Amino acid sequence: MSVDIHIKHAVKKFGNKTIIPDLSLDVQNGEFFTLLGPSGCGKTTLLRMIAGFNTIEGGDFFFNEKRINDLDPSKRNIGMVFQNYAIFPHLTVRKNVAFGLKNKKFPKDQIEELTDQFMRLVHVDEYADRIPERLSGGQQQRVALARALVISPDVLLMDEPLSNLDAKLRVEMRTVIKRIHDDVGITTIYVTHDQEEAMAVSDRIAVMNEGVIQQIGNPQEVYQRPTNVFVASFIGRTNILEARLSIRDGRSYLTFKDGFEFEIEGVLEDQMKDQDVLASIRPEDFVLLHGEEKGFEAVVIDSTFLGLSTHYNVTLATGDEVEITQESSRKSIVKRGMTVSLQVKSDMINVFTADGEHNILSGVKNDEVE
Repeated sequence: MSVDIHIKHAVKKFGNKTIIPDLSLDVQNGEFFTLLGPSGCGKTTLLRMIAGFNTIEGGDFFFNEKRINDLDPSKRNIGMVFQNYAIFPHLTVRKNVAFGLKNKKFPKDQIEELTDQFMRLVHVDEYADRIPERLSGGQQQRVALARALVISPDVLLMDEPLSNLDAKLRVEMRTVIKRIHDDVGITTIYVTHDQEEAMAVSDRIAVMNEGVIQQIGNPQEVYQRPTNVFVASFIGRTNILEARLSIRDGRSYLTFKDGFEFEIEGVLEDQMKDQDVLASIRPEDFVLLHGEEKGFEAVVIDSTFLGLSTHYNVTLATGDEVEITQESSRKSIVKRGMTVSLQVKSDMINVFTADGEHNILSGVKNDEVE
């Protein structure tokens, strides 16, 4: 059985230091929900509070309608997958997967049946009689996942499960994890600092900073319409440029420090006023011009060919350095020192108040619980 998770006004302190000041969150039954943020933001602390491994200084935690604050971790029916795998080095794959079932005193024939079923599910059945030291990191993490799932937990908690794997294995394993979740349908809370990983596996993402949820939404929502500069900068890569928003004849225009200007649509009604702003332009939302069209004037610092795309660092006339990404072509890469002109996909950029705290364009989605 899977459950809804409700967290209301959670508080966590270590001594005099407050890690989570006041956090509320709802996770839907069967959802793959990711806590994303930099190291020290409180995401693992929150996960451990849900698991019962950390004390709760304030607030209430519920699985469906059942309050679990004082419930022993062993009675919460959770599965855990850790960063360091945490499988028993002296037991075979089969015995590792079966461990939880034996602890719960399942009948022998059911233990064998379920163990075989979940080893097949994560594709480690051919290694059933091997010990962990004879497995790759990815195979060991599959074993850890099977052991967590075989006990039919109400909730699966995963703490940076791919961080010890190399880049190729990380990509492979996040696909495996997502497919298995879709097959099993268990409520899953996943902790990571890797933005690409979060976007690849999640139904929804909560972006955290200093114990506070900044935005909750699906990957497309938080990437394309971040609620503030922190989210824009943490989810993917972006360039933050100072600009001036001007309202003329009911239309809104962005003017940059070098005088380059274009019309911007979708400004919220209460923000339709002349003001200093911050514009967030992702590398892929610049267009490198080869003609005489007007845009940002820039000088190429360096270029890196990456196959499908070419990455450039350029300096604008204002002195600001920005990153741009262009689809690679058969034509020559723009050389270092060349002067180019850059246009902007104005429908893709984001505009924030001068303090960076609020996106002033329409379309921002945030499922944060009050």
